[in-house]
Amino acid sequence: MDHLTAQTILRSGQWLRSDSRVVLGYDARFLRRKRLVAEDGSSFLVDLAETTSLDQGDAFQLSDGRLIVVIAAEEPVVEVRGDLPRLAWHIGNRHTPCEIAGDHLVIRRDHVLEKMLAGLGAALTLTSAPFKPEGGAYGHGRTMGHDHGDGNFHFHG
Repeated sequence: MDHLTAQTILRSGQWLRSDSRVVLGYDARFLRRKRLVAEDGSSFLVDLAETTSLDQGDAFQLSDGRLIVVIAAEEPVVEVRGDLPRLAWHIGNRHTPCEIAGDHLVIRRDHVLEKMLAGLGAALTLTSAPFKPEGGAYGHGRTMGHDHGDGNFHFHG
């Protein structure tokens, strides 16, 4: 029995065809080593050199040459409308992943944040959609926390 592996990621736009797809939620799209099963039933081991954040449209290149495209799964999210700069500041101050659209923000469902945002006058719409938040400030991927430099204590209250 062949053991298929994926050690290479092709970013969206770097490939022309795919052989199958795998549907992954936001948390599952952040991985280094994990066994996945594509929609066509192909099982493969993802074995990347480092933990990687995957986006919709990225593809795993399997050891047999096939490409498995990543599809962002629908998950429970909240569309946030209102004074977007102010609301985005409060969301960011809590280091919460946030998707930014022209007329609204999107966060994952969180009853504490929903209560805070409603208290700030936000209009909230509970829905289900692929969650694709902004990456970190320094390029592709996720914000992995932050550092204010050695000894720089700060308060996020």
